[in-house]
Amino acid sequence: MQIDLSVRNITKKFKDFIAVKSVSFDVKDGQFFSILGPSGCGKTTLLRMIAGLTEPTEGVIEIRGKSMVGIPPNKRPVNLIFQQLALFPMMNVGENIAFGLFRRGEKKTIIKKKVETILERVELSGFENKKIDQLSGGQKQRVAIARCLVLEPAVLLLDEPLGALDLKLREQMKVELKKLQAKVGTTFVYITHDQSEALVMSDFVAVMNNGEFEQIDTPQNLYNNPKTPFVAQFVGDNNTWTGRIRQCDKYIAEIETDEGHLFRTKVEDAFQTGLSVDLFLRPEAMLIQPAPNIANLNRFKVIIKSILFDGANSQLLATRPDSKKELLVALPQNRQYDYIQVNDNIEIGWNEQSGICFPRKQLP
Repeated sequence: MQIDLSVRNITKKFKDFIAVKSVSFDVKDGQFFSILGPSGCGKTTLLRMIAGLTEPTEGVIEIRGKSMVGIPPNKRPVNLIFQQLALFPMMNVGENIAFGLFRRGEKKTIIKKKVETILERVELSGFENKKIDQLSGGQKQRVAIARCLVLEPAVLLLDEPLGALDLKLREQMKVELKKLQAKVGTTFVYITHDQSEALVMSDFVAVMNNGEFEQIDTPQNLYNNPKTPFVAQFVGDNNTWTGRIRQCDKYIAEIETDEGHLFRTKVEDAFQTGLSVDLFLRPEAMLIQPAPNIANLNRFKVIIKSILFDGANSQLLATRPDSKKELLVALPQNRQYDYIQVNDNIEIGWNEQSGICFPRKQLP
């Protein structure tokens, strides 16, 4: 499969500050590739270098096999969509979409046909004469994307384009963007700090931290098999303990947490006795009042401090009787837990295969 975007050892320095540190990755034709990370991690700087708006200090960017060294932004086969969208309010929808084609000097008959075709592809047929202020937030989003796609870029770059939308519309647009990208087949490189956006829409996600990529993987692997403590902490909700290895074989370690509790968990390598570790556990890995005959569970009592109702994402906030550490416990949807009340004392269990353990690092 063709590589639409290849980034090799890209670095960007601003005096003594290194914003992007030797980043490399490839994006294949037709992929939805997201760069996920907290504010200030360097993801927008990286996107600006791909677009040609910022010059790299080191490294090479190639688009469809052609080096972009010395190629100005307006000559690169990419288009960039910002959060603000930058639609022209004095122009109608058709004029906004046709703007780049007119600047290229294409014939009016060809422009008209291309505008009609792209409006159909983004499901806005018949909107040519609508004013921008007559559109909903989602429709404006699709017009901005159509204005870029009509120019047939090799890669469409999107810098947090859903950030200005309200929550419900943002949730709706995540699904629409994924469907639209699959329909048009254009390669998307998407920047976001919102893990849900990245996980829902992407074929591959690069998690960025302090100017570097911590892991590039499918959304499923990022969630289920994080390779660093930062990825485990940043992608999805987690319960976290610090502790030391009491004993360990090749596959299972016994950990004594800083609160004095003992857990058994799977490990990738045999850790030395006494090693300081971080242990991560997803809220949905915790079983509420598990049956006595289930083997290989870490079992303990908790006191319910709060019930966090959020429909299908509802959770319990709990603590162990001898600890102030708060734990998140997911409420599964296949069973009713209406009987659980605040201050109840219940048993929780989690399978030793569910934990994720790393040698201790200082987390941000």
